[in-house]
Amino acid sequence: MLPGGSAAQGRPAVAIQAREGALKLRSEGPETPVWMLAAPELRFRRGENLQVEFANELTVPVGLDWRGIDGVPAIELLAGRRLLAASGWENVRIPLRHAGTFLCDMSVFANQNARPARGQPVVVAENEPVSVDHDEVLLLEEWRLRADATAAVPGTDPTETTVFYTLNGKPSLDVAARSNERLRLRFVNGSRRTVVAVKLESVDVTVMAIDSQPAEPFLARNGALVLAPGSRVDAFVDVTGQPGTQLKILLHDGRQARTVGSIIVSSEAPARAAPLPPPSPLSSNGLPARLDLKDALRADIALSGPEWTVIASLAASPQPAFRVKAGRIVVLALTNRTDVATVFRLHGHHFRLLDKLDDGWKPFWLDTLAIEPGQTHRIAFAAEHAGHWLIESVATDWAAPRFVRWYAVE
Repeated sequence: MLPGGSAAQGRPAVAIQAREGALKLRSEGPETPVWMLAAPELRFRRGENLQVEFANELTVPVGLDWRGIDGVPAIELLAGRRLLAASGWENVRIPLRHAGTFLCDMSVFANQNARPARGQPVVVAENEPVSVDHDEVLLLEEWRLRADATAAVPGTDPTETTVFYTLNGKPSLDVAARSNERLRLRFVNGSRRTVVAVKLESVDVTVMAIDSQPAEPFLARNGALVLAPGSRVDAFVDVTGQPGTQLKILLHDGRQARTVGSIIVSSEAPARAAPLPPPSPLSSNGLPARLDLKDALRADIALSGPEWTVIASLAASPQPAFRVKAGRIVVLALTNRTDVATVFRLHGHHFRLLDKLDDGWKPFWLDTLAIEPGQTHRIAFAAEHAGHWLIESVATDWAAPRFVRWYAVE
């Protein structure tokens, strides 16, 4: 049974409240007011049916955005569910078909009294054993702080603010480990606009999963992981340092590198005589091993233009970006015609990033992709889940609005 909830076998229940909160971002001065999701640790198992009781204790309508959870039309904001009114509450059931690292985020309509909102990582564990000693969630968040300790909301002017980053709500976080232990580090980029690179010094970093789906394991180049806003990466790290060693966790946001945490090797005896052998792939979530692109539905989508509408409403976008029959493969050509990197997000399904000639794809699945100015990327997915689903586009500029369209699987 989870704290704050009750459950029958295989049917965990959890209570989540949207409420006012505060963070201490500076050693001196007042705390920063934020909006937060008050909940117990959100850890479950694949195959469970999660019962969520959501209460809105704020004074504006809000909704829960479940990043990475595919094929549940009832939780799709704007397309399948309205935002929850102030002082309201609702129940929703979420079948947890896939194991992985997810993010429960808060969506808010444009509001002059809005505060920056914190998300809650969600872990759905595999049913099969995974050879790790510790499993740590590391939520990276970005704040644009004013002199009076208030913070600018994404989508508003950040003039006269200073950039701060936190790891699990702290300016710096230490993770303890013994020599020869294997850590599973679940990195979540909680920034709403910024692509970040996270680097671990002096250790090999093996990428095991991206955006809630297992990948063919591969070593991160130079130990660095690149995460678009909202992206998640699961990495295995074998700690080989001597007792007392501090392995820095560095974050680079395109402007500068900063230390946001450390892995501290304890003085205890090593966990084992030698590091574990290279890890085997995580168990599949059942996504198709191959995509037959021959008879795919193909569509070109520019990431800007009059077809897009702000996140607050789909009223200006009555026609879907495309319609597809359930079970068919879809290939989208995504073009960024703006002068700033733009982030695309697909709801309802995960996609493969195709090679330039459509003759193969990268060995991982994604739900979010950052596209540089003037570039076109092609993605492909199997339209397995009937319903109306959002697609999102947002520039990597703090003041940029989030835009949405939708697509139909019939």
